[in-house]
Amino acid sequence: MNDFLVYFLILIIYSFFGWCCEVLYGLIMEKRLINRGFLIGPVCPIYGFGAIFMILFLTKYKSDPITVFVLGAVICSILEYFTSYIMEKLFNARWWDYSYIKFNINGRICLPFSCLFGILGVILICFVNPFVNSLINMIPDIYITIISIILIIIFLSDIIISFNIINKIKLTAQNVSKDYTEEINKKVKEKLKNKLLQSRLLKAFPKFNFINHQKNTK
Repeated sequence: MNDFLVYFLILIIYSFFGWCCEVLYGLIMEKRLINRGFLIGPVCPIYGFGAIFMILFLTKYKSDPITVFVLGAVICSILEYFTSYIMEKLFNARWWDYSYIKFNINGRICLPFSCLFGILGVILICFVNPFVNSLINMIPDIYITIISIILIIIFLSDIIISFNIINKIKLTAQNVSKDYTEEINKKVKEKLKNKLLQSRLLKAFPKFNFINHQKNTK
């Protein structure tokens, strides 16, 4: 149980680091602060899970940065691809699209970001995680338990609220009587632009687009 709580704490730590990276990227690219990610809180779980996978499988290659870079890029790209696929199937929407970038696979992943993940993997395994581990090892088990349980409650509550918001966006799209995907997206964004939580999610994913399955089945 204690191992689970420690890994959950690590998940939250790197999810927060990932959120910081996304916010910084948005600040550089769009010159404004955007609360990135699916969840309301300052976490991007895909980064946390990516970090967990790399820690579990790549720590043994710590002395070989090239191997860590290559395998880190592969692990995170696979995770990103399947996250995109699963979210699309769940909500009939494409949350990000790299089709405009060269060397992409179905717009879900692309070479430049895969290389960036590889670089982050090297930084994580060779420098950041040893330091984070040393800090966690200094915390008494009882405090690890208390902190992790509180974070689990907050995290699960955020997931429930956020998925409810996404479902509302999906229902809004289903109720729009338009035939073309572009018209659906435009109408949905018009309907939701004044709704705080829904509009935040659309701003967090500027490439967000609904998949018009009715159109595809004609």
